[in-house]
Order: sequence, then structure tokens, then C-alpha cells
Amino acid sequence: MTLPQGLAFAIVGTMMILFVWGRLRYDVVAALALVAAVVSGIVPADKAFSGFGDDVVIIVASALLVSAAIAKSGVMEEVVRPLGPYLTTPRRQVFALVFAVVVLSTFIKNVGALAILMPVAFQLAKRTGTPPSWLLMPLASGSLIGGLITLVGTSPNVIVARVRADIVGEPFRMFDYAPVGLAVAAVGLAYLTFAYRLLPKDRQGGSSLDAAINIENYVVEAAVPDGSPLVGKRAAEIGTLDEGVSTVTTVVRDQERRHRVTPGLRLKAGDILLIEGEPDSLERAVVRAGLQLSGPAGEAAAEGDADEVGTVEAVVTGSSPLVGETHGSAGLCDRFGLDLIAISRSGERITERLRSVRFRPGDVVVIQGRLDHVPDALKELGLLPLAERELELGRGRRRWIPVAVLALAIGAIVSGLLPIAVAFFAAAVLLVLTKALALREAYEAIEWPIVVLLGALIPVSDAVRTTGATDLIAGWLSVATAALPPTGALALIMVAAMAVTPFLNNAATVLVMAPIAASLAGTLGLRPDPFLMAVAIGAACDFLTPFGHQSNTLVMGPGGYRFGDYWRLGLPLSLLVVVVAVPAIAVVWPLSR
Repeated sequence: MTLPQGLAFAIVGTMMILFVWGRLRYDVVAALALVAAVVSGIVPADKAFSGFGDDVVIIVASALLVSAAIAKSGVMEEVVRPLGPYLTTPRRQVFALVFAVVVLSTFIKNVGALAILMPVAFQLAKRTGTPPSWLLMPLASGSLIGGLITLVGTSPNVIVARVRADIVGEPFRMFDYAPVGLAVAAVGLAYLTFAYRLLPKDRQGGSSLDAAINIENYVVEAAVPDGSPLVGKRAAEIGTLDEGVSTVTTVVRDQERRHRVTPGLRLKAGDILLIEGEPDSLERAVVRAGLQLSGPAGEAAAEGDADEVGTVEAVVTGSSPLVGETHGSAGLCDRFGLDLIAISRSGERITERLRSVRFRPGDVVVIQGRLDHVPDALKELGLLPLAERELELGRGRRRWIPVAVLALAIGAIVSGLLPIAVAFFAAAVLLVLTKALALREAYEAIEWPIVVLLGALIPVSDAVRTTGATDLIAGWLSVATAALPPTGALALIMVAAMAVTPFLNNAATVLVMAPIAASLAGTLGLRPDPFLMAVAIGAACDFLTPFGHQSNTLVMGPGGYRFGDYWRLGLPLSLLVVVVAVPAIAVVWPLSR
């Protein structure tokens, strides 16, 4: 063992210990590893920051932004929601949700796909009485499986493609992962459709803000413009736009207030409607009916000025100067530049126009205004913002733009017109230019700790390979696998990646293990491609812990899961992945040279 190899082992070993220790964030650990590698000389100083300009970082950051735009658009919910009447049993619900998340996570980041479909799962559970615990973990597992199908579905695939480019001169292409990924996805979908019963049905999710502060239905005020599909329709027909969840409580016409909406009342352009419903249903009704929220902020949002206008949900505290005041008397618009978009009051239906409602302690309000003014205004008005919830009322979004942009990017990649990194970066820029995603939201969508992790560890990973440390480890592994057939060595690599991922983070696992797997293949006289595929699949398939992947963490609280619940569903699924993926890899990517 040479000195550079010893230093590489020491740095990587210390890094792995710090990852498992968990006291330092993984991006900080990666940065420390890079500093140590540069100081020790195994990474040249002029290459220290080369990782931040690597295609891997560009693809991952751009894919996160595209995922956020599609999640904000609500398109997938629009596609899945009409199936609601047919999804009457838990088995049908699990099948539909897992199938949808597999398809979606094929082209966007898996955690983004999960975030899009979780509200749909909650709505199905609420309407049919299905335990949310039966739906959420299968949904999370499906998001991981779907990411195996394309290069951009999950970070391990992107990183493995880069390692292959370093070794054989050409990266994996967009759909090189599809044959094996589709086989695993098909078996995983079949398993999850029946295995959801392994999960507890009597678990209650973590307490929500809704329960804590007793949020009931909101009431919004919106105008019926010319060209709205509601013109000439009965007021009750607004319920057809969101499965009957929202209702019109009051119609204001020519300054006349109607407290009771009669069955025969037909709407006209210019009518002001008070609409009551849940936040999601109100958003659907407003968008589908082409309504315009009242007030100057609503007009600004309708014009697409999303970078400057934001929407905040807040509670009126007992000490707030708003108590006893109305929208006008408190000067929300004149003094603070804020507009009242919606209000929720426990135990009372609101039939007055919002500008006439007098605020009470405990009211939950949705206000809209310029982003640079909102924080100070909230503080001065004694309003407590609810950071955990995000409402899109009044944010007119051109919903299909993100889908169209993603389709263009995929088309450019498949046709060979643009490299993957350029295509996804161009898609991200286009989404911001078309205001499908505000610039502020774009920066928030990028997971900067992941960017730092990748940018810091790419030079370290390259150093481990160039010092010959990976060849040394591969030699040791070849002795351990001497009695195994080639498929046995392949399975060992996949299982090792599965075992390490919960403790290292899947990106770090691939950066460490992919060069070792490729060196092992060379030592055994086999092709590197199947071993790289095994690392990618193993690192992407952590079904056993709540902390190995963000998708697992995201459903833990809402589903009321405990650590052992992940083993109930995940252990058989992990075994199935190995049993299906290893022979599939061997067929699609022959082991022998």
C-alpha cells in the first residue's frame, strides 16, 4: 500500500465514521473530506472545486427545479383525481397511487413525485376511510422504484453514469436503465398492491396544524369575469368543478347581498361570490372557473407577477391590533399593502363580504402582498404565520407549462440534440422565464446540501480511483468472491450498496462504491457495466429505514410509522429487488467481456 492509498483510505474511512455518527451534517462532512484531500495532496489544489461544475451537479440541481415546478402545477393531481370514484378499495387505491408515482418519478426526482401525490393519498383516505398508513409507505417505496427507470429519476443513476464515462469513455444514456428498472418496477408494483396489509391500520399520524388550531373551511371572495365557465350557470354548479367540495354561500350583485343562494339563481359576469371549502378544493374551483380573487394583490397574482407577490397563512393572535377591526378599518391594503384572500373561523359560517368581516382571535387568514413587505407587516399586525402549510390561492399558474418544458427536454435528449445536463439546465431556465416557477421558488427548490455533497465528494472519489485505492479494495473483494459465480459477485455488490446507503446517503454510497465495483469487475475479468448498475440499484433502494432516503422520512410522521414498520414492508421488497434485478442485469448487460 502506497502513502497516497493510505491517505485515501484514512480520509474515506473517517468520512464514513462521521456519516454514521450523525452529529455533523453530511454536506459539512463532505466539505471536510475535500479539505483533507487537498491538504494531504491526493486532490490537486486546482481540481478542488471541479466537482461543482460537473455535469452531475447540474443535472441534479436542474432536475430538482423541474420537479418543484411540476409539483407546484398540480397537473398530476388533476390527472389522478377523476379516478377517485373508481378507487373504492384499499387495493385499488394502492395500485393506482403506486403506478402513478412510478410513472412520475421516472422523469422527476422521486421525492418530488411523492410530494405531488401525498395530498391525493390523504384525500382518498379521508373519503373512503382507508387508513393513511396503508397508502403512504407503499407510495414512498413506489417513488424509489420509479427512479430506477431513467437516468434522471434518482441521483445514484446520474452519478453512476459519470463513473462509467470516466472508466469506458461514455456515460449511460437516458433510457439505458429502463429494461432492468421496468422489471423491478413491475414486480414491486405487484408486491405493494397486496403487501400493504403488512402495515398497521390503526396508527394515527402526527398531530397536524389543522387539528392543533382547529382550521375549518375557508371562505374566499372572487369575481366572475367575462368568459368564465360559470357565466349563465347555477351557483350550485361550482361543486362540479371540484367533486362537490366547495359551495357558494353568498352572491353579491349590484351591491345587493344575497345571504341564501337559491337553486334557480344563475350567475352573471361581474358577480362577486363568497365560496366556502377546503384550501385544495378552493384552489381547484377558482382555477377551473377562471375566477379572479378580489383586491389588488389578487390582480397582481392573476397577471403572473409571482416573483413579487406571495401568499401567507397566519393566525390572528389575541393581542393582534386586528381584533375587532375589518380589512378596511385596519388599513391592510392602504397601510400595509396586504390583501385578505381567505378566512377560516371555527364554528361559524361567514356570509359577509371579506372586507366587512371583523377579525377575532383564532381566525386563520390567508393574506397576500409583496414579499419584501410581508414579514414586517405580519410582525406589526400580531399575526402568527403557519410555516408548515403552503396555499396557492390566488396564484394563477399556467399548469401545463412544466409538463411541456419537461417533454421538450426529454425529446432533446432522446434525439441527441442536447446533452442531458444542457437539456435540463435549459428546461430550468425556461421554467423561470415563463414564470411557471418564481425565481425565489427556484432557489428554494434546489437542495443546496446535496449540491455541496456532490461537488465536494466528486474530486475525493476521483482521487480514491486515481491513487489505485479502488484497485486494492477490488483485489481483496476478488479473493472473497473467488468461490462465487459472477452473478453471486454481482448480488454481493448490490446487497452491500443496500446495506451502506442508510448510513452514508445514496449519493455518497455511489461515489465510494461505484469505482470499487468497476475495479472488482476488472479484477474478475468481467465487464464493469453490470456492476455499476448493481451499485445504482442497491444505493437507490433503501426500503428498510426511515432515514436512508427523504421519501421514507417524508411519510413517517403523517403515516404514524415506527422503525420496525419499514422492515415489515421493506425487507421482502428488498429481497425481491435483488432476486429480480441481478438476473435482469446479467441478461441486459452481459457479464463476460
